[in-house]
Amino acid sequence: MTITVRRLGIQPYETVWNAMRCFTKERGSQTADEIWILQHEPVLTLGTQADASNIFPGNTLPVVQSDRGGEVTYHAPGQIVAYPLLDLRRRHLLIRPLVRRIEQAMLDTLSGFGIPAQLHDNAPGVYVPSEGGAGEFQGIAKIGALGLKVSRGCSYHGCSLNVSMDLSPFSRINPCGYPGLRTTDMAHAGFRGSYAEAEESLIQHLIKNIEND
Repeated sequence: MTITVRRLGIQPYETVWNAMRCFTKERGSQTADEIWILQHEPVLTLGTQADASNIFPGNTLPVVQSDRGGEVTYHAPGQIVAYPLLDLRRRHLLIRPLVRRIEQAMLDTLSGFGIPAQLHDNAPGVYVPSEGGAGEFQGIAKIGALGLKVSRGCSYHGCSLNVSMDLSPFSRINPCGYPGLRTTDMAHAGFRGSYAEAEESLIQHLIKNIEND
């Protein structure tokens, strides 16, 4: 099944969110699956399980209550955002295997640039070795996050992979709702390539893993 890739540049969160919902509502049984690749203007988003207390007092960033799964996260330029808009019924694909395929695509992308990465048993997403952290996140930092929504058997929302971005706003939230969780990006993990290289690699690994029947 062909997947159409759309590169959308830097976009406001709510504009793309509304477009995803419209696409999913209006698509038919023959509509091709798509992956939307973009960066968001700076914003904090709250998932359906989010607790607003995980945003610390004094925040000045826009906050959007979204319908994706998960908790609070931060989006900004320098972070690849990938939204796979997939007909899961047509692909005979359940949500848990889709999560694993998206995580594997991020792992494969990082591995291709020599960055060791891992999953965490109790917290979705992708992590790399790092100093600091606390509790179960001691010695690791989150570099890739995901949150999905399924409607009418079709997925939207997706994942984000930090390439080279302003990480300071992460210190003003409990990322993904976890106190003690640090975040990092590929640049801090030793990546010296371009944003475009990282983006293209993630696109190819997403397609490969999603189509891995």
